[in-house]
Amino acid sequence: MSRHAGADPELIVRRLLELAERRLAEEPVVALEGPRTVGKSTLLSQIARAHGVEVLDLDDPAMRGVAEADPAAFIEGPAPVCVDEYQHVPALLDAIKAALNRDLRPGRFLITGSTRHDALPKAAQSLTGRMHLMAVWPLTQCEISATRESLLATLLEDPAAALGGGPSMTSRQEYIERIVAGGFPMTLSRSEDARNRWFDDYVRLDVERDVRELSTLRRREQLPLLLGRLAAQTAGVLNVATAARDAGLDRGTASDYLKLLEAVFLLARLPAWGTTLRARAGGAPKIHVVDSGLAARLLRLTPEKLARRDPASLSQLGALLETFTVGELMRQASWHEEVSVCGHWRTYDGDEVDLILERDDGRVLAFEVKAAGRVQRADMRHLGKLREALGPRLLAGIALYTGQRAYRFEERLLVMPIDRLWRPVTG
Repeated sequence: MSRHAGADPELIVRRLLELAERRLAEEPVVALEGPRTVGKSTLLSQIARAHGVEVLDLDDPAMRGVAEADPAAFIEGPAPVCVDEYQHVPALLDAIKAALNRDLRPGRFLITGSTRHDALPKAAQSLTGRMHLMAVWPLTQCEISATRESLLATLLEDPAAALGGGPSMTSRQEYIERIVAGGFPMTLSRSEDARNRWFDDYVRLDVERDVRELSTLRRREQLPLLLGRLAAQTAGVLNVATAARDAGLDRGTASDYLKLLEAVFLLARLPAWGTTLRARAGGAPKIHVVDSGLAARLLRLTPEKLARRDPASLSQLGALLETFTVGELMRQASWHEEVSVCGHWRTYDGDEVDLILERDDGRVLAFEVKAAGRVQRADMRHLGKLREALGPRLLAGIALYTGQRAYRFEERLLVMPIDRLWRPVTG
């Protein structure tokens, strides 16, 4: 892809950098957690250089041995003490806790992990109330293209102001290329074949190395198959029983394995939202692969396959486009402190909205993702139902589509091109 040519992951400016520095000024321990090779180490190194300290890398076996031998001595040094991949030596958390008992000043420790904190054996109770977790996800399109996004901030303040700007110039084919490329920094300048090999190696190493560190698996060979079956559900309501059956596992084992796949950030659940509304919302979560490029590779969906107009290809494109767009919105939402709740809305009557972002004050933005170049009245029905259920709590319901123009459909219902997520909003 031309916009990725020559891209250097070390030179990409992450929006999370400024937020991490602010958190470090307020919290005694900040933990950056997310998938492997997503850029956590780069962020850590940038902050360490700014503070004139070194990075202690526990992916290095020699460094890991030193940490295991004497955790308390290992974390001594000028603040912030920066530890990469701390999950390799969970005993460090106890040493950090002991250090904080003596000195609870902000900015003492900055650590990264490629395993969810609450999945580690000792981590759940070690630093409760003293550690701030920050998720680091694959790159957004605005980070890749070095643009400053503004759509979500504008929608949160004044949705009508987001309708400015010229028409979209992004073609259907470019959307497809962005989907299959994904947002992992290491895939940005690779050819399609090289990118596919990287994704294959990435999954194998995650399953063989990181999952094994968390658990002893009885049927280890079935885990990649289960991952593929769950990837086929991306952007859909999670159905563990179906995935278990297709992978040749019992449901209990599949549920345990799903938690492991979530723990190493291959999959993520999007919880149900609005179950207390009178609209009879269901409580089942949706499932998303954490990166649309990874999802496309797991499902062996090439740009050529996704460009076809047959029903199966159109359905697959719709699911991947939703995972891609929801991922963009969720990552941008993580930079906005006023967004406190994220979820999806689905009622027993068949109404569904792909993503709900709720502010601290209870006001809501709702998003529907459409793979078509036109939005019909029937496409806005679910957003209209949510508007009825929420009343004035709904800031706006937005249908994001592959067409060219942004416009007001009805009161507090808007239609916008998907690429507004990375094109600056202008008046």
